[in-house]
Amino acid sequence: MGTRRPNTYTKTVTLRLATALAKSGKVVVSGGAMGVDALAHRGAGAANTIAVLGSGIDVLYPAINRELLQTIAKEGLLLSQFEPDFRPTKWSFVVRNKSVVALGEYLIITQADRKSGSMRSAEIALKMGKKIYVLPHRMGESEGTNDLVKQGLAEVIWDIDAFCGVKKSDPFIEYLKTSPSYEEALQKWGERIYEAEIDGLIAIENFKIVYKGE
Repeated sequence: MGTRRPNTYTKTVTLRLATALAKSGKVVVSGGAMGVDALAHRGAGAANTIAVLGSGIDVLYPAINRELLQTIAKEGLLLSQFEPDFRPTKWSFVVRNKSVVALGEYLIITQADRKSGSMRSAEIALKMGKKIYVLPHRMGESEGTNDLVKQGLAEVIWDIDAFCGVKKSDPFIEYLKTSPSYEEALQKWGERIYEAEIDGLIAIENFKIVYKGE
């Protein structure tokens, strides 16, 4: 969730974050709006996202996101609490945001001004007892989320992979999985091979490394 006018940094990181969440098995829920919402949906992929509308299910708003919302309707999930043909209003966007927060395990706001719909969503999340996460921003940018951090109401996502539970590949482990010869492995990795054997990470069979798993 966040601003309709994200800066370049927010655009890049929102896409990366949504992609990493989807790869870790999470479904990304957002409001189908311009800016951060659309980036979150695209980053996650249509099949891994839920778009909650502030309009009737047949009114794909905003028009600029029509193609995106149509794809989500086919491959993911499009939701609306309103009657068909209902045109969005300021009130309906508030209702939509409440639904987005309710559906999520936690709320992520990647950029927001102090007086914005995203900050109202933060208030809703706090009332629901849900955690709020934000991106690190420079002073003078995304003052709404910076205020949340300053007040101890939100946690900062410093490492996307760590936050999403994505394990970074270890060259040593990847090497062991290739079943190299014991002699070659010792020449390349030295004492780490002995340590791996002691820890039960590997076994030596027919002078070859057999990876046993972590």
